[in-house]
Amino acid sequence: MAAPGGSRRWPLLLLLFAGLVHGASAVFVVKDGNGTACIMADFSAAFLISYDTQNGSKNVTFELPASAEVLNSSSCGKGNASDSSLVIAFGRGHTLTLNFTRNATRYSVQLMRFVYNLSDTGIFPDSSSKETKTVESVTDIKADINKKYRCVSGKQISLHNVTLTLRDATIQAYLSNGNFSREETHCEQDGPSPPTPTAPPRPSPTPAPESPSVSKYNVSGTNGTCLLASMGLQLNITYRTRGNTTVTREFNIDPNKTTFGGSCTAQLVTLALRSGNLLLVLQFAMNASSSRVFLQEVQLNMTLPDAREPTFWATNNSLRALQAAAGNSYKCNAEERVQVTEAFFLNIFRVWVQAFHVDGDRFGPVEECQRDARSMLVPVAVGGALAALVLVVLIAYLIGRKRSHAGYQTI
Repeated sequence: MAAPGGSRRWPLLLLLFAGLVHGASAVFVVKDGNGTACIMADFSAAFLISYDTQNGSKNVTFELPASAEVLNSSSCGKGNASDSSLVIAFGRGHTLTLNFTRNATRYSVQLMRFVYNLSDTGIFPDSSSKETKTVESVTDIKADINKKYRCVSGKQISLHNVTLTLRDATIQAYLSNGNFSREETHCEQDGPSPPTPTAPPRPSPTPAPESPSVSKYNVSGTNGTCLLASMGLQLNITYRTRGNTTVTREFNIDPNKTTFGGSCTAQLVTLALRSGNLLLVLQFAMNASSSRVFLQEVQLNMTLPDAREPTFWATNNSLRALQAAAGNSYKCNAEERVQVTEAFFLNIFRVWVQAFHVDGDRFGPVEECQRDARSMLVPVAVGGALAALVLVVLIAYLIGRKRSHAGYQTI
C-alpha cells in the first residue's frame, strides 16, 4: 500500500513571462510499506470538459493545480509485481487514477480514470447537475520494464466528454531502485528521440480557399464576460500524405458547424472551439508587470484522413500575438498569420478581440494592428504628394506669369 498520504516534491513554477504563472508539473510518488517508491510520475495536465448548464452545453478548461496530492488508495500491487495504481486528488472531490499492469517485458497504463464533481462551482459554474461523474479510457502509455516512459510532446487522451492533455510527461511504474531509470521509452509523438523543430520540405502550393466567415465568440465566468471576439479563423497545415508527398492545405473554421465555450481565471482566459473531429483552443494571458493582454497559447487537435499520421497535434504556449493594454481591444482588418509550429499557422481574419477586463458586451478602446496603421499611411502619403505637386505647379504658374508681365513696357 502507499505510505500514509503518499509523498511528493513541489517543483518551482515555470515563469513563462515576468509576473505570469502557467500550470506547473509535479512529481507524484507512490511508496510501499517499507517507504520505497514503486511509482513515479512527473507531468503537468490540462483538462477540457463539456458539461450541461441551464443555457445549454458549456466547455471549461483548467490545469491540474499545485495542491493536487497522492491518495492513500494508491497501491504498489503485490510485491511490486502485480497491478498497481496512482490516484491523484484535487479540488472538491476530483480524482485522476492511472492503473498500471505489466508482463515479463513491458508495463502500461492499462486504464485512466477521471472522477469529477459537478457541484464544484469554482470549476463548473452554472452546472445544471450536482452529481459526480466518472469517465475512463484505455491508453497507449507503455514502456519497457526498468525504463521510464517519456513524452515531451503534448499527449492527448480522450475520456468521453473530457479531453486530458499531459505535457512533458515522465512516468514509471514497478521501479527497481526507487527512482526514475536513466533509460527511457519515448512516446510515438516524439519518435525515437525528443522532437527538435525542423523545417519541412517546401511543398507544392495548393489553391487557397476563400477567406473564412467572420463570427462572434464570447466567454463568461462567475464575474461576468472575460472574452469578446469577432474573427474568421483558418488553419494552415503542412503534412505528409499516405503517398509520402508533403502538402500544405488550408481549412476554414465554419461557424455554422462549430460549437464554442471556455473558461475565465485570474491568469488565463480560454476559448475552445469544436467542429467535428477538430478541437482548437486559444488561451489569452495577461502580463501583470506591463498590464498587456495577448494570445499566449494555441492548441490544435484534428484528424487528417489522407495523412500518413492521421492525428495532427500542435501546440505552442509561448506566443505573444494580438497584444493590447488591459481594458483595450485589439483590432486588425488585415490578415494575421500566427506561427504555432513549423507545420501549423493560424490565420486570423478581421479580428477584434478583448480579454480579461471586458465591460459587459462592449469592446473597449481600440488598438489597431501595425498593418492597418501602415495601410492608412498610403492614402495619406499619396494625398500629400498630390497636394505638393499642385502647389509646385501653382507656384511655377505664378512665377511664369510674373516674368511674362515684366517683358512689356507701358506706351
